[in-house]
Amino acid sequence: MKCPYCSYEESKVIDSRSADDGERIRRRRECLRCGKRFTTHEVIETVPIIVVKRDKSREVFDRNKLTGGILRACEKRPVSIEQIENMVNDIEAQLQSSLEREITSKQIGELAMDQLKNIDEVSYVRFASVYRQFKDINTFMDELNKLLTEKK
Repeated sequence: MKCPYCSYEESKVIDSRSADDGERIRRRRECLRCGKRFTTHEVIETVPIIVVKRDKSREVFDRNKLTGGILRACEKRPVSIEQIENMVNDIEAQLQSSLEREITSKQIGELAMDQLKNIDEVSYVRFASVYRQFKDINTFMDELNKLLTEKK
């Protein structure tokens, strides 16, 4: 495992423990060159999920992209990193348990919005505004009205 600080490829495992209900192994490592510690997560390698984007191009599902999008939507909001990790874990688990090996970016966006709606409405609206590409204020207001209707 390459050290994120000095890029040295040798490290020793200091601690290992199960994470995410046994789906992952969290390891604390120490670089043998610089001595700094870092965490890695080990997961079972699975058949990759292919994301079909709006322009019909295809790419392998990237958990980091999903996390980044959710992080941006939750910026300066009372949403913890742990909640975001749980959301991403849940979405990824839903994708993995699906029999589909190709999934549209639209489906992933909908799953993310479902999760965000239950955690923080402002983050939900932020995510939806980018994801649904609101063209004008009316589209934005329509989404807010839907959210208000569902809340009642």
